[in-house]
Amino acid sequence: MKATDGLRPLVSVIMPVYNAAASLAASLESLWAQRAAPGCPLPDFEVLAVDDGSTDDSLTILRHAARREARLRPIALPHRGITHALNAGLAAARGTFFARMDADDVALPERLARQAAHLAARPELHLSASVVDFGGDRHSAAGFAHFVDWQNSLQSHAQISRDRFRDTPLCHPATMFRRTAVEQFGEYRHGDFPEDWELWLRWLDRGACMEKLPQPLLRWNDSPRRLTRADARYRRAACDRLRATWLARELARSNPFHPNVWVLGAGRVARQRLAPLVGHGIRIAAYVDIDPRKIGNRINGIPVVGRKALPGPGKCCILNALTAHGADEEAARWLASAGYAPEQWWLV
Repeated sequence: MKATDGLRPLVSVIMPVYNAAASLAASLESLWAQRAAPGCPLPDFEVLAVDDGSTDDSLTILRHAARREARLRPIALPHRGITHALNAGLAAARGTFFARMDADDVALPERLARQAAHLAARPELHLSASVVDFGGDRHSAAGFAHFVDWQNSLQSHAQISRDRFRDTPLCHPATMFRRTAVEQFGEYRHGDFPEDWELWLRWLDRGACMEKLPQPLLRWNDSPRRLTRADARYRRAACDRLRATWLARELARSNPFHPNVWVLGAGRVARQRLAPLVGHGIRIAAYVDIDPRKIGNRINGIPVVGRKALPGPGKCCILNALTAHGADEEAARWLASAGYAPEQWWLV
């Protein structure tokens, strides 16, 4: 990855654009409105808006905006998808830090200042993220709103790392990371998986340190064009395969009882989420459930047992696969009360 010649701003904002004419101006204006925060100067920055072969007026809007704003650098590409656009942005970027941004989201005024200061003050940190404001209707999009709340609850590196197998622990457009992190851990990969979650799983597996600022620095809008709604790479089966790949690596490294695990949750969703693990050599010793109608049954030869049958603390590795609202939190509290240390179980 090589930067282009010329002056080097501290921050390069990388914004992939595809048919975003309706929201693009507001996203750009939120960047031009960036300001310093207390103790955090506003860094010099550029915006690389990578148009991925839009068929609407997005590229025209970008070119007109670039005539008024020298910090904007439009890049026009044929349509090849977000991964190609992101990597093209990385290759053209001149900054020391790379900030992600989507063309339908809004950066809050102190975003760049606070995240750049966070990275500058913490040389051991590879990535700075932030909590986000949910830009949608919490009633009609209750599931996504709950997901945003869960993401926002993960702020320390330990929390992000421990819960990374449940779902993507970071809001992608709210991240800023070092150029050297890309050089060390690798750029985006294209495949049958969400490109951002794959990146975080790969980076964390290789030792990246990530932290989330507690101030909301982005309004994450619930757009109908959001890839998690429209792209097959974000469907459950694709996510389950991705989770299994990296979870199996972690279990092989850290589970003293490898390949055996005990799974909290015997429902259909829990079983489907973890089914791809079997292909990686993981053995489910038993499903653990609290439903008396399930306890005593066998599912594909695997017994369903009650919580009392779970081996004691330090005697097994547990996967908390409960997904019903509040169920995984209740199970986490029960595990803690029963003496199971955080390193003895994973949220998946």
